[in-house]
Amino acid sequence: MSNAAMPALIPAPDLERRDSLGRLISLTWKGECNCANTGGERWLVAVDGSACSSRAVAVGAHLVAMGQGSMLDLVNVQPWLSKEAAETELGRYGWAVTAMARRALAESATLITWRLHVVMGDDAIAIVGLAETLGCFGICIGSHGLTAAEAVLLGSVTCKVLRLAQMPVLIVR
Repeated sequence: MSNAAMPALIPAPDLERRDSLGRLISLTWKGECNCANTGGERWLVAVDGSACSSRAVAVGAHLVAMGQGSMLDLVNVQPWLSKEAAETELGRYGWAVTAMARRALAESATLITWRLHVVMGDDAIAIVGLAETLGCFGICIGSHGLTAAEAVLLGSVTCKVLRLAQMPVLIVR
């Protein structure tokens, strides 16, 4: 499939935000189950396309299915892009990276209300900031299982989220 055909597969976002320079910094899509009840406890689930983020989505969906929340907010954070690149790449990258998570929610036995947020910025800061803005009950995030030394050398988004968040953080391995 050519890159020219790819944008046709991505639906138009329901909401977009721009910074003071007019650069696209955030896109939001409503999930397939656009239920009226989007209030109540929401879980923010960080999705980066990895196996551990897929497990975090499954755990978040299970919590909602058990009545431990009313919906999931999926978030994918992309690094800072130029104004021109953000227009074409932010949505395309975020949509592609979250494909497995969206498919898993669509195929689940229980209808789970969800929204997808693709934002630009520093991973941990953007995740915690979005959770606070949305009034989420907690953050569900996968852990790659780095050793302490690897986390110090490479950095760990999960550790940074844990330090920054003022709400419960569920770490899924």
